[in-house]
Amino acid sequence: MTILVGVRCKDGIVVGTDSAATFAVSPQLRTIEQPGIKKIHIISGRVIVASTGEIGLAQRFCKIVTEAHDARAFQKDPIEVGRYLAEKAVNDFATTKADRGSYGALVAFPGEKGSELCEFATSNFQPELKRDIWYVSMGSGQPIADPCLGFIRQTFWTDGAPPSIEDGVFAVVWTLAQAIKLNPGGINDPKQVATLTGSGGKAVARSLTTEEIGEHEANVDGAIEYLRGYRDRLQGEGAVELPKPAG
Repeated sequence: MTILVGVRCKDGIVVGTDSAATFAVSPQLRTIEQPGIKKIHIISGRVIVASTGEIGLAQRFCKIVTEAHDARAFQKDPIEVGRYLAEKAVNDFATTKADRGSYGALVAFPGEKGSELCEFATSNFQPELKRDIWYVSMGSGQPIADPCLGFIRQTFWTDGAPPSIEDGVFAVVWTLAQAIKLNPGGINDPKQVATLTGSGGKAVARSLTTEEIGEHEANVDGAIEYLRGYRDRLQGEGAVELPKPAG
């Protein structure tokens, strides 16, 4: 059980996750939930991997990404990077007969023309670069996250262009907050958020501190309070003054 959120911005990439891990005997029988599980990994200070699904497969995929980085595979065309990582991972997963649908990932990596965000779908691990559709969510919290992202785009990103990195972090934190608050179980704080900025050899990936995430959480609370104030204003404008009793 998890939620991954990614946004490709005009000046970088933002990726966020929750931090809960659910133990289970089977998909139908969950046992316990443990907090503080790391779901975002930064590879060589330049590549971000966020995982949903089997932890063992996440470990193996991070190893594949590390080896790809060391072999300079990320200097290829971005589409070829996605194909390369998918092929390596699918072949590796097949060695232990891992079921399709057991693992999915978001990978942010530097390209020559800017940072790239690639989704590796949980259903079949096919890669998709987030280009025309530049935001994505994955995991069990997706039914909550997608409407939130759609609302944020309709409200704040009205020009059809990707947002700034600061707006991207705000959107990711708000979406994570909604998924954590409304999910039926298995998704929980603390939030993890990482950014990738720059291109080529100058790209830098970093995890946001608790304090930085807290600032954006405060901004989310402020936006919600503003909406509550607008409701109160509407109620005040729509109130009808009742006539006073005669006499």
